[in-house]
Amino acid sequence: MKNLGIYIFDQVEPLDFVGPFEVFTTFTDLFPAENLRVFTFSESILPIQTIGNLKVIPSRSFNELPVIDYLVLPGGNGTKLVIENQATLEQLGQLIEKAKWTMSVCSGARIPAKLGLLDNKPYCTHHEVYPDLANLIKNGIPLTEKRFTESGISLFSSAGVSAGIDLALHLIGKTWSLKQAQAVAEYMEYTKFEKKT
Repeated sequence: MKNLGIYIFDQVEPLDFVGPFEVFTTFTDLFPAENLRVFTFSESILPIQTIGNLKVIPSRSFNELPVIDYLVLPGGNGTKLVIENQATLEQLGQLIEKAKWTMSVCSGARIPAKLGLLDNKPYCTHHEVYPDLANLIKNGIPLTEKRFTESGISLFSSAGVSAGIDLALHLIGKTWSLKQAQAVAEYMEYTKFEKKT
């Protein structure tokens, strides 16, 4: 069994995490033999409040996490507080280090940026967040025209909000197979997959 954890927090952007969640849970439904378990987690299992006032209860807390093979870091205004919380940042850094890959969505790129993982690397984020990331990243390479990019051997970043769906599908293709990624996109009626990267 492989574990895919999606970190959520107060003032997370809903589609940043729900988009990849839908992609990966659809993948598990269509291809159960791949033995992928998808779940959300946070500092505790208390409800978090997203942008737009949606309340969500994380499935797990940091204290009860299994080994995370694949990690999703969504964005939202709450990332500004996340990167100022040293204990949380250190825990996320350890998860990134151990994961087979990590993907950030939108302003979720603030997290690897604050950890120094985007220094001298290409990256994508929401179009309004590039100036902010320029202050966090040393000699980074912003790819403002891309939907997503490989920011390191095991680190990927995507542009804003809906671009997380594109990257999640791309990573299914990269990790498992393009045919399976296309099957997920077809089920979701997400016809733009592989047309714009």
